[in-house]
Formats: sequence, structure tokens, C-alpha cells
Amino acid sequence: MPPRFRALLVWAALAAAVLIPIAVAATSDYLAYRSWIYVGAGFAGIAAMALILVQPLLAAGYLPGLDVRSGRQVHRWVGLGLVAAILVHVGGLWLTSPPDVIDALLFASPTPFSDWGVVSMWALFAAAALAILRKRLRIRPAIFRFAHTALAALVVLAGSVHAMLIEGTMGTISKATLCALAGVATTKALVDLRSWAYLTRRRGRA
Repeated sequence: MPPRFRALLVWAALAAAVLIPIAVAATSDYLAYRSWIYVGAGFAGIAAMALILVQPLLAAGYLPGLDVRSGRQVHRWVGLGLVAAILVHVGGLWLTSPPDVIDALLFASPTPFSDWGVVSMWALFAAAALAILRKRLRIRPAIFRFAHTALAALVVLAGSVHAMLIEGTMGTISKATLCALAGVATTKALVDLRSWAYLTRRRGRA
């Protein structure tokens, strides 16, 4: 297969994985009689799940046309976009129902998916803060890689459980596919980048 055609297939597959869940959600019956704030908050959450899939692909240099260095530069900007999407998601839900958001943040919500969402949110914020403060705190590359990828894995795991437990606008099949792809991409990136190398070296010195 010619490299250019293979690259086109990869980008087309990624576009489909990202856009199909959004398109399915746009036709959902759950959107009826919902305020624009609530709808916007929901779609911000869907966009966040899509960006979660893109992040490991960028970090590991899997996307054609982007080497590892370029991919990681884009990874940083997409990470900021992911944080913004979560802030819009939570902020919109706060505007529509502050008590529900407070219960979720205090892990007092009767809905299990809220707890997973909050765990994913705080893991994301921690990963972003670590990346922003890395140079200022003079964190060694091996330590940063291990901590950042561990937090990223928690974001994917908790975020996927959060999404799967919600009976909302996202279609069951498209949602499950997006979550599965994010999990596979993250796992492959962790293996290829050997993010656990820091622990291996520490055990060798013990």
C-alpha cells in the first residue's frame, strides 16, 4: 500500500472515530426540550472524549505527517483544548444544576458515573499542571514521563467508565467504540514509550 494512501486511511479512520459519536449525539432524542447550555455542556463532554483518543496518538507519534517532536507540540495544545472542554462541560452543568455538580465534586452524588467523571477531571487537571510546571519544578524527564502518563491513563480509564455509565445523547455502539479505541491507543502508547522505565531503574538501584 502506498504511504500516502495509508496516511489518508489513518486520518480518515481517526476522523470517523471522532465525528461519528458527535453526529449520533446530534440526532439523539435526549436533546429535546433541553436548554442550549445543557446541550453545549454535553457536547463539550463528547468533544473531550474525542480529544482523549487523539492525545496518545500525538504523544507517541502515530499520526502520519507528524513526527514525535511535532506530535508532542500539537499534544500540548490539544491538552489545553481538552482542559477547556472539561471546564465548559462542568461549567455548563453547574449553570443548569449547581446542587448536582456540588454533590459530584464532594463524591456525594447518587449516580456512580459522577464519581468517575470527577476522578477523570482531577487526573486531567493534575496531568496538565504537571506539564505546565515541569520546568519550573525541575522535574526529571523520567519522573515526569511516568507521572504524566500514569495520570493520563487514569483520565482515559475513569473518563471511559464515566461515559459508558451515562444514558445520554451518545449512542451506545459509537460511545463504546470511542472508549475502546482510546483505551487501546493509550495502552499501546504506554508500552511503546516504556513509561514505567523509571520504576524499573529504581528497583535496580534498591
